[in-house]
Amino acid sequence: MNEVIEIVKVGIADLNIIKAPQVIRTSGLGSCVGVVIYDSNQKLAGMVHVMLPDSSFAKEPFNKAKYADSGIDELVFLLENNGVSRHKMKAKIAGGSQMFQFASTNDTMRIGPRNVEAVKKKLDQLRIRILAEDVGGQSGRTIEFNPLTGLLKVRTVNLGEKEI
Repeated sequence: MNEVIEIVKVGIADLNIIKAPQVIRTSGLGSCVGVVIYDSNQKLAGMVHVMLPDSSFAKEPFNKAKYADSGIDELVFLLENNGVSRHKMKAKIAGGSQMFQFASTNDTMRIGPRNVEAVKKKLDQLRIRILAEDVGGQSGRTIEFNPLTGLLKVRTVNLGEKEI
């Protein structure tokens, strides 16, 4: 008898938290980065679908989940409010593709790599260790995290599926 597992979906520029046996999924990760922060003891996890590196240019009111800095802060805040200690938090990240090829070396077109850099910088500031990552490349991804197993399933367009 197969148990039906509830899948909580996270949209673009969105975030949510779950508790096992739920799993959490986001799709449409091109230049965006999916950040999963979890506590393997409590089987609690959260995911944010980051679109842009930093919120400093955002106009109020703004969607915190859209940006690496404010989105990760908000996700950590939610997890802490649900009883997760910061020192027990671990992270896994995926996405940050360079979806389009440009002749110019203009930094504003490097959204994927800049998102990855911003996510890593923010997690480092918060002292949350990244245990696994699948970033870069030129293909879109869908990710699904299961807090029971601690595995992040990554489906990459034209490249198949793996677990990290």
